[in-house]
Amino acid sequence: MRTEQKHNLALRRHWRVRKKLSGTKERPRMSVCFTNENIYVQFIDDAAGATLASASTRSKSMPDRASLKANVGSAKRLGTLAAEAAKTKGITQIVFDRSGARYHGKVKALADAAREAGLKF
Repeated sequence: MRTEQKHNLALRRHWRVRKKLSGTKERPRMSVCFTNENIYVQFIDDAAGATLASASTRSKSMPDRASLKANVGSAKRLGTLAAEAAKTKGITQIVFDRSGARYHGKVKALADAAREAGLKF
């Protein structure tokens, strides 16, 4: 499959998931982005168009960040860190936006870790 076709299919998956989700101040959208090297999480209030909290494998608050990669182990650690960042901002309930990725592997590990840390999906 050609690269631009793969990209277009990925965009369509993202839009299909995204059109059903919307975050509010009381229940923001937890958006997850995976690259080949890093993982990024944002808590977004779509009504105001603002990011309320964020966490990533590149953030300075992440301990041992030089050894983190975009794998399941790092996703688990980032899920707990993201949940702690959300709790400091007063966020307890979220809407999970997987950005078109299948719910398994890294995505599932991050979501489960966030649930264990106290976020309600």
